[in-house]
Amino acid sequence: MMNIKSIFVLGSTSLVANELCLALANKGCKEFHLVSRNYQKNTFLINTLREQFKVKITQEFVDLENEDLYLNTLPIVKDYDLYLITAGTLGDNKKSSYEINEFKRIHKINFYCLIPWIMSIANKKRVQKGSRLWVFSSVASDRGRPSNYTYGSSKAALTNYCEGLISKFYGSKFKVRLIKAGFMKTPMSVGISPDFLSISPKSVSKILLKNTNKSGVEYLPWWWFYIMKIIRMLPSSFVSKL
Repeated sequence: MMNIKSIFVLGSTSLVANELCLALANKGCKEFHLVSRNYQKNTFLINTLREQFKVKITQEFVDLENEDLYLNTLPIVKDYDLYLITAGTLGDNKKSSYEINEFKRIHKINFYCLIPWIMSIANKKRVQKGSRLWVFSSVASDRGRPSNYTYGSSKAALTNYCEGLISKFYGSKFKVRLIKAGFMKTPMSVGISPDFLSISPKSVSKILLKNTNKSGVEYLPWWWFYIMKIIRMLPSSFVSKL
């Protein structure tokens, strides 16, 4: 079931990516390609992987805020057993409601500039050969709310795109897994998410590695499926307070 000996990570500075990489290394993964816009934030992960697990590590610099990124051509991505996409930003929702540049920045990072990478990963040859693509979205994509509708709309676009890929490759050797993450215990969510509704990145990695060949849409933690089902049914007058 495991059989993951190599991994490509877009957004390798995220805590979830860090925990997944460490857990995979502990289970025998030998090759890591880390893509981020800040090499220094990868230092702890790289040192741990090299010193404790003696694995092969390569890095690539990418700034997803660059709107001209791969405008005329797709990025070149080698073959890996697992492709993990955790890149994203919360942005400033209040600012994005009146400043178009902040709105565009959030959508670039969370959707527009991720698509060339996903397209390159899910090419015809790789789909036939087989691999895994895990993309992190958010429960915020399920319904627009006043507190985060710009972020939510960017994640909704990503979710819709990946749901199409899940259906397109259903039954094939290429497994697409869309993770709709709820609140996680990270520095980005301090003061935003209630602790009792949150899950640690380490717990997320444990859940995902229980079935590495799983495909489809997955809520993490699982109870967010029911929370968002209720939120989708609430009248707008109630949602206006969220």
